[in-house]
Amino acid sequence: MPELPEVEVTRRGLAPHLVGQVISAVVVREPRLRWPIARTVRELAGRKVRALRRRGKYLLVDCGDGHLILHLGMSGSLRLVPSGAPAGKHDHFDLLLGDRCLRLRDPRRFGAVLWTERAVEEHPLIAHLGVEPLSRALTGERLHQLSRGLRLSAKQFLMDAKRIVGVGNIYASESLFRAGIDPRKRAGRISVSEAQKLVIAIKATLRAAIKAGGSSLRDFVGSDGASGYFQNRALVYDRAGMPCRRCRTPIKRIVQGARATYFCPRCQR
Repeated sequence: MPELPEVEVTRRGLAPHLVGQVISAVVVREPRLRWPIARTVRELAGRKVRALRRRGKYLLVDCGDGHLILHLGMSGSLRLVPSGAPAGKHDHFDLLLGDRCLRLRDPRRFGAVLWTERAVEEHPLIAHLGVEPLSRALTGERLHQLSRGLRLSAKQFLMDAKRIVGVGNIYASESLFRAGIDPRKRAGRISVSEAQKLVIAIKATLRAAIKAGGSSLRDFVGSDGASGYFQNRALVYDRAGMPCRRCRTPIKRIVQGARATYFCPRCQR
């Protein structure tokens, strides 16, 4: 599933080509995504794209009088193609901007294309989201406060979007390794000093992933069709039984909340 780095890579790739452009037409080939594409989305022609922002794993296309909310789901990707490019089987939505087309490809149809004219921060999908991990708002002190009293594991805490948004499965394992924290440790027992290290680790991990174009484990590609390669540089993720890159101890794999977790039993205490 595309996570924060993959969505941010997509945003950065699309923004120079979308912002300032006028929507010339909308094509909906398959409205049955995670939520049905509303008829109002088909009536966006003539609006100018003022900004393209990201909130968690959502892309927000600011059209002045409303926002188009885009989500890639489990297998989606957004690409820029010539406006006359033939559509494939899983190309469900086009936003035409003159001679270019923003195309959503979503084989599993778990993505979303929604329109809202209310304040986007108040939308039900956005309002509950936690602090942005790459923002100045996430400090060691803030993370420590968010973890107080929690009995769930450190790994599950990092993946709770109501507290910290966008740190997905791969990046949670990688961040905990960088910080030297056992993923099974109760979040409520993370110390202030550990919280400081963890915030630094989260930011470093996400920035490295963005620089690498994200992770392409299955379907994800950037707006130019290129695959990310962060997974090839992972320190622990998907390296069960392989030697730790720091101490050579075999990496372990466990399951937490139905998701695979990878860690070094020696480096992470």
